[in-house]
Amino acid sequence: MEYKQTLNMNKSGFPMRGGLPMREPDMLKHWQELDLYNELLKKNEGKPLFALHDGPPFSNGALHMGHALNKCLKDFMVRSAAMRGYYTPYIPGWDNHGMPIESAIIKQNKLNHKAMPIPEFRSACHDFAQHYIDVQMDGFKRLGVVADWEHPYKTMAPSFEAEEVKVFGAMYKKGYIYKGLKPVYWCYHDETALAEAEIEYQDDPCTTVYVKFPLHDDQGKLTDEEKKNLSFVIWTTTIWTLPGNLAIALNPVESYVIVRNNQNGEQYLVAEALMEKVMKVGGVEDYTVVSRHEGAFFENMLADHPFLPKTSRLVLADYVTMDSGTGCVHTAPGHGVEDFEVCVNHYPQVPVVVPVDDAGRLTAEAGEKFAGLKVWDANKVILEHIKESGHLMGVQHITHQYPHCWRCHHPIIFRATEQWFCSIAKFREDVYKAIDTVTWMPDWGHDRMKGMVRDRNDWCISRQRTWGVPIPAFYCKKCGTYHITDATIKAVSDLFRKEGSDAWYKYDANEIMPKTEVCECGASDWEKDPDIMDVWFDSGSTWSAVCRERPELNWPADLYMEGADQFRGWFQSSLLTSVATQG
Repeated sequence: MEYKQTLNMNKSGFPMRGGLPMREPDMLKHWQELDLYNELLKKNEGKPLFALHDGPPFSNGALHMGHALNKCLKDFMVRSAAMRGYYTPYIPGWDNHGMPIESAIIKQNKLNHKAMPIPEFRSACHDFAQHYIDVQMDGFKRLGVVADWEHPYKTMAPSFEAEEVKVFGAMYKKGYIYKGLKPVYWCYHDETALAEAEIEYQDDPCTTVYVKFPLHDDQGKLTDEEKKNLSFVIWTTTIWTLPGNLAIALNPVESYVIVRNNQNGEQYLVAEALMEKVMKVGGVEDYTVVSRHEGAFFENMLADHPFLPKTSRLVLADYVTMDSGTGCVHTAPGHGVEDFEVCVNHYPQVPVVVPVDDAGRLTAEAGEKFAGLKVWDANKVILEHIKESGHLMGVQHITHQYPHCWRCHHPIIFRATEQWFCSIAKFREDVYKAIDTVTWMPDWGHDRMKGMVRDRNDWCISRQRTWGVPIPAFYCKKCGTYHITDATIKAVSDLFRKEGSDAWYKYDANEIMPKTEVCECGASDWEKDPDIMDVWFDSGSTWSAVCRERPELNWPADLYMEGADQFRGWFQSSLLTSVATQG
């Protein structure tokens, strides 16, 4: 007799094997036929509401493990709340606009997007996004996630776009949104501005240079001995920005020395604290300190640019430190925030020049020899030129952390352009108060979010793309002033709700503008803003376009649950737009 026949086994109708690959599709089909989502809602109808607001995944590819983890955790939360007697509507959604979809369409369909009509290109982007909504939705259903799959939200839906325009209008009316010239993160690969949340840092090898700017005008302050063969020595890690140099910044209270190279008679101005290091890099072994002055002494002196027919003004800045370089900071207002701010304070003596175009190529303003070069290619050419002309004092090779675009992963540049900004400083204190009202799990999230908001500069919300929600602004053709009022926001919002944001490209500006609108100059002939809103402004508006629009949901939501990357992304953009408009 076999051993198993001696055992008293339970009798069961369950199969011997789970056979889940075959059984799960049947289970899911059964749930679908049962209409499980709506049955769960009926079961708890009239009971307290629990609303988990779904952060939208991007509709540009198949599901990965991050999607699976995200949606399964949310499914656990919603089901557990339903089991505890809560009414649990769960509206899934998708983020549909943005550069990755544009890039994928251009590559996949081999499109010349600059030559084709904008509506045609946007239609291709729409179809691409919808395809991946369908692909991802099938995947989420296969994971067993129970949700209102018949009525998801999409950031490209006309009703959503209409509400987003209202959010923009409310923020503008409160004075939080403005247009201005500022250096921004610029992705020359995709030819668009980026916000801080779209930047990631990587280690990059870098050639740094010490460059001599010969004295041009000492304002009558220096002795004959001091100004003989004198150059101001700057240090930079971005050689390609040298054509944009218009100033040299010194710390007003630090000690600066004029040092004579006893080997060749040249003289250099550097910070005393950095003198030994600079002389070593420059190979100067025999030198003498001629004189000492505080940085403020040199204010408004002029230096000759090393290879362009212009001068650089010596200016004072508290941010100049003695940690590295020479203490004489290369200042190009078109390529850095601090550079820009210090030079604006000296306008018009120091104008803002941006000798780099949208594609990252140096323009004619950079000099005939360098015009047309890509910024990184220009590094080598400019370095060779200043070496030949005798303006190079020293070279070092280092590895440093440099910002990259988190979409295309190419290094970015800083470039001053006209953009739309959200001035976070104007409502930052209200944001802190709102952060304090949230229960953060784990609790370190509270301090992390507060730190991110504290360190955040103005949010650049415009993008030089076409697949997105247009900036709802009009410009007077006569005087160039931009025009945004309650009436124009309502007109654009109503149009988008009716026809979607494609209508922005379908109609002339004068057809969209209310006939009652007149510019301050008296004209009423208009053109439209060509830019679109940052996609984080899209997803950051879901609290309004979804939570307040869907009657089964509530605002504020009971729970936001996403990965840690969303502290700088969706959590933060939702927080900023909501506090800015609703307090």
